[in-house]
Order: sequence, then structure tokens, then C-alpha cells
Amino acid sequence: MSRVSRAKERLVVVGGDAAGMSAASQARRLKGPDELEIVAFERGHFSSYSACGIPYWVGGDVSDRDELIARTPEEHRARGIDLRMRTEVTELDVAGGRVRSRDLESGAEAWTSYDKLVIATGARPIRPPLPGIDAPGVHGVQTLDDGQALLDTLSRTAGRRAVVIGAGYIGVEMAEALLNRGYEVTVVNRGPKPMSTLDPDMGRLVHQAMEGLGITMVNDAEVTKILTGEDGRVRAVATEDAEYPADVVVLGIGVRPETTLAEAAGLPLGGHKGLLTDLAMRVRGHENIWAGGDCVEVLDLVSGRERHIALGTHANKHGQVIGANVGGGYATFPGVVGTAVSKVCDLEIARTGLREKDARRAGLQFETVTIESTSRAGYYPGADLMTVKMLAERRTGRLLGVQIVGQEGAGKRVDIAAVALTACMTVEQMTALDLGYAPPFSPVWDPILVAARKAVGAVRAGGS
Repeated sequence: MSRVSRAKERLVVVGGDAAGMSAASQARRLKGPDELEIVAFERGHFSSYSACGIPYWVGGDVSDRDELIARTPEEHRARGIDLRMRTEVTELDVAGGRVRSRDLESGAEAWTSYDKLVIATGARPIRPPLPGIDAPGVHGVQTLDDGQALLDTLSRTAGRRAVVIGAGYIGVEMAEALLNRGYEVTVVNRGPKPMSTLDPDMGRLVHQAMEGLGITMVNDAEVTKILTGEDGRVRAVATEDAEYPADVVVLGIGVRPETTLAEAAGLPLGGHKGLLTDLAMRVRGHENIWAGGDCVEVLDLVSGRERHIALGTHANKHGQVIGANVGGGYATFPGVVGTAVSKVCDLEIARTGLREKDARRAGLQFETVTIESTSRAGYYPGADLMTVKMLAERRTGRLLGVQIVGQEGAGKRVDIAAVALTACMTVEQMTALDLGYAPPFSPVWDPILVAARKAVGAVRAGGS
């Protein structure tokens, strides 16, 4: 089927959250409605919202759902974007240059042709096919609709026992949210320690801190089924060895790229099943198709390999790059170093670059050092402990990764390491960084610099 000729170009965007609507908005800034028609499809009830904020809304730190919404559908439409809510794209016809959509309210289907296409379908929560997984009281937390459904359940549930399955970022954040809601929280984790994005020795610190908060941690435990009561609602989570009573269950197992449509259309996917793009975020081998956000794989600048990282920061950057290119400008997204930060109550957790197993997988030889320091000068009130782990390449001393676990002031220090990784700095070069100092903010030697100095020594000893 040939494309229908039109007087102006049409951009079709599949997905109405961070990447998709950032792309649409940026393209609209560069080209007006007379030059570019923009049609966007979103199957949910909300557009341009912060999924990362859902645990803090559930936990009560954010009082109102609307505070998480950056731009409503009405605001997008007022800017000349035809955003069609509760409309799901069901097929991509790449050869014909069109998409098929279904109105989720009426069931009506239609084809919409495009000159340029942006795929921003996000990621889907991992939901293992366990008996009872779909029982009332079992919740994922990927969208605002999910968050509202969980809050509705919490408001109706008389019991105060919660089980979180998974101990990654979402798992530990939801454990905090439920703890703040007054629940007895058990976290069931298949790994040896929580936060598999950290090395096990650093994950052990997170484990100890979570148990110190009153959270029951169950590691090395595979969930086998969700048990239900006579009313059909969840009553417990079962592993091979035990049962953990639950009035509500939250899934925090992680996410996978939502590329079902892309795969069916024959678009290129990587090892993590995410779409593969070039530096301009254009889908490889397709001149008029772009993709961004949680549905794509990105280049790891440290290991040189493709990886999947679902973060709103990346999604918004992807959207800006895509919108610039669609709108006739030029922009690129060079890659990431894998920076992430989170917290559980007063404990801050941060990482960037490679873990030990990542470095081994990449064939790198490395040295590791771990130091303890404080967030402020030791004599200044409120100085809190933090632990910093640093990886450096043997012989060259190139920084490979940093992990930080500690109290207030620990988490954002990872940004120093993220910049150093992006600049391909050695740990010796890092020791000369001119970081800000005053007793209320850091010791004379910032913890990052203390770790870098120790890493220099390890590199020198390892190379002898």
C-alpha cells in the first residue's frame, strides 16, 4: 500500500509519557502546525507523568497524584499535538507507513498513516506466570493507574501485612512506602542480597539497614505461588520453604522493554529485547522511524556494550534528541554510564559504571577498594557514615565504577563519579579534582577522593 500524499508531514507518536511526548513537544517547537501534523496515541488515562514518583505518592511523601503529572492531555492539545488518550496502537505497518489503533472505550479501530514514526512504548513489569498472580490484592506499580489501584486496595484492606516480591529499586522503594503506611513489610528476594545493581558486599549494607528499619528480608528465596483465601483474595506468598502472610502483595521484580509491536513489525531488537537505534535515536535500518525511552537499548560508555536501563532521565533526553531530529535539527544521544540513585527511609543507595561481574563479563582486569567516611567534617553536627566502593582498571587506572551506601549526603556524590566516568578519567586524575569543601558539606578529603586515593595505591600495587 502506498502512502497517502498530504500537503504537510505527519508525525505519529506511539506512547504518551516521557520519551514520546518530549519528542512531540520538541518537534512542535521546531515546526509549527502548518508544517508538521503530530498525532500521539496513549492507551492509559494520563500523559507526561513521573512513574519514578509513584512509590513516594503511595507512601504519602507526595500528597496528590496530579503533582506527578508534568503536562496534561489538554495542555498538549493546546500546543498543537493531537493526543488521543485511551487509544492503543495494535499494529505497526512499516511497509505501508501506517499504524492501526483501537479506542479502548468504544472498541473502534482505525488506521493512521505517517511520514515519521516515534516508538515510545516504554517497559512492562515482569509478571511471572505463578499460580494466583492475578488475584485481587496483587499489584504492579508501573503506571499512575497502577498506583491508584494499589492505593484503593490499601484503603479497603483491614489487614496490615504486606509482601514485596523483588528487592531492586522498585522493591526497596515500595517497601519504604508500605512501611510509611504502617504495614508490616516482608521483602522476598530471589538473589543473595537486595539491590542486585550493587555488588553483594554493598548489598549486604542495604540488607542490614532494611532489617534495622523493621523490614523482614528473605533472600535466596524463589516465589512459587500466591495463595488465596476463600474470598479469592491474596492471603500469603509461598516459597519452596515457607509461607509469608499477606493482605497485599506488590511486585517489584523489574521490567522488560515493551517491544511486542516492534518485534511483530520486524524492527531490530538487541539482546535485552529492546529496540536498537543509532546515535540520533533512529531505529537502525529505518530512515523515518525513531525510538526512545524504556523500550530501547543504549550504549554503555564504560563497557562498550548495549544495555537496557529504564529511567525517566534517559527517556526525556531521548525524546529531546528525537524531537530535534524529527523537527529538522540535529542531536545525538551518545550513551550512558549507568548512574542510578535511590533510598529506603534514611538510607541512600547510589551506583554508576560497572559492578565486579560487569567488568569480568567485559573482559576487564580491575582492582577494587572500599572505604568508610563521613558526609561532613567529623566534628560538625550531623556527620553521617557512608561506604564507597570503587573499581579501577588494572595498570591504566581508568575508573570503572562506584557504589555508595550511606545516610544523608551520600547518594548524590555518585554524580562526581558519573562525570569522571563520562570523561574517561583515571583514579589518579580524580584525586586532583577541585571539589567544594566546607565542614557542613564534606570532610577536607571528600569520600570520593578518599576512595580514589586508595584506588591509586591498589592500581600501583596490582601492576607491580
